[in-house]
Amino acid sequence: RRARPGPAEGGGSNPSKRHRERLNRELERLAGLLPFPEEVVAGLDKLSVLRLSAGYLRAKSFFSVPERGNEKPGLLGQQLHSQTDREAPLHLLIFMALQALNGFVLVVTSEGLIFYSSHTIQDYLGFHQTDVMHQSIFELIHTEDQQEFRRNLHWALNPPHAPEGEPSPEGEKSLSSSAVTYKVDQLPPENSSFLERSFVCRFRCLLDNSSGFLALNLQGRLKFLHGQNQRSEDGSALPPQLALFAISTPLQPPSILQIRTKNMIFRTKHKLDFTPLACDAKGKIVLGYTEAELRMCGTGYQFIHAADMLYCAENHVRMMKTGESGLTVFRLLTKENGWKWVQANARLVYKSGKPEYIIVTQRPLGDEEGGEHLQKRSMHLPFTFATGEALLYQSTYPLLGCSDPFQSKWKNSKSRKTSHSHGGYCQKNGVDPSSLLGAVMRQDEEVY
Repeated sequence: RRARPGPAEGGGSNPSKRHRERLNRELERLAGLLPFPEEVVAGLDKLSVLRLSAGYLRAKSFFSVPERGNEKPGLLGQQLHSQTDREAPLHLLIFMALQALNGFVLVVTSEGLIFYSSHTIQDYLGFHQTDVMHQSIFELIHTEDQQEFRRNLHWALNPPHAPEGEPSPEGEKSLSSSAVTYKVDQLPPENSSFLERSFVCRFRCLLDNSSGFLALNLQGRLKFLHGQNQRSEDGSALPPQLALFAISTPLQPPSILQIRTKNMIFRTKHKLDFTPLACDAKGKIVLGYTEAELRMCGTGYQFIHAADMLYCAENHVRMMKTGESGLTVFRLLTKENGWKWVQANARLVYKSGKPEYIIVTQRPLGDEEGGEHLQKRSMHLPFTFATGEALLYQSTYPLLGCSDPFQSKWKNSKSRKTSHSHGGYCQKNGVDPSSLLGAVMRQDEEVY
């Protein structure tokens, strides 16, 4: 019998697999060129990498037009050009100016795409800059305010009629259908007062004090968006179109307490089962973990104190039903094997009408304040077998072959070794390692 020829040296036998591998390598290189921190880039999917790359190139081409005309590129252009050098004094000056601003910078095209948003949007709406760039602005705006925003994108406050409930599932088509293209001679001068804008809209907000929406005052003007190389349906080049350049500030100024605690708040991103996906820089300082360490540990319940697990799970279920967990006070495990009290509020983030991930906004609390919350909670939720707490705290459970993880589990070295393997002990005793009981059995005895 003749031997079947093997695959060519240096490559696999599946052309589609080789193509996917090359595509993934190029996307990784492209992601590495984006002007965002490493931990942010690590959490981007492939479509987000392409979306942000396209948005960045559009912004670069816009800011290169004023430079060719010997004009100053302005605040946004200076920020964009200085992104590659984080230590540049100009970049630090702009960063401080944005931090001092009670609001964030927003640029929206005539068809409703977010052309640019400053990173400070996260402090007011809870969305990261990468979540909103080159996305439809109407996905963030309250349905009752969408027509008002669309009106202000039109130079004469008279946009073409758009059907209710936009954007439609066809996204891009619905956006382009509501946009109007003009010739330059049909518009008033760029410094005309007709192009000034000041109006109020309610935006979706993931923070815990907003009831789902935050009223923002948008103040700015319509300006030409140069260098976009847009073309009409017949292929002819279109002149630059107007876009809204605005500063968005909360309608209600922040209180002294909000200003004082603003720098303490951190945010985390989770899958729908609460598995950690990302954590901002403040969260890494508070908890001590890197983003990779959070993602490697499996379910997020392994970081929660055993006495708080069922309480958090109850609010998790509530959030999956209503979209919001409500204020939840519990203890998180730090990298130094200590416990940190936090006050958290979790919200579901939807895309195309379906829940996609969870954003949790958390504020560190002192031990005394956390203890007060625990005492109030204990008065309303006594530990009984009826509610299931006995599975965690009693010496015997109604589970066959499963002993107390806090007593017999650590009495011999053999069980100690199996307890540290990923789910080995739990699976042997018929316990799902991703369950609450499995999570507490995988925790180290020393943290208690």
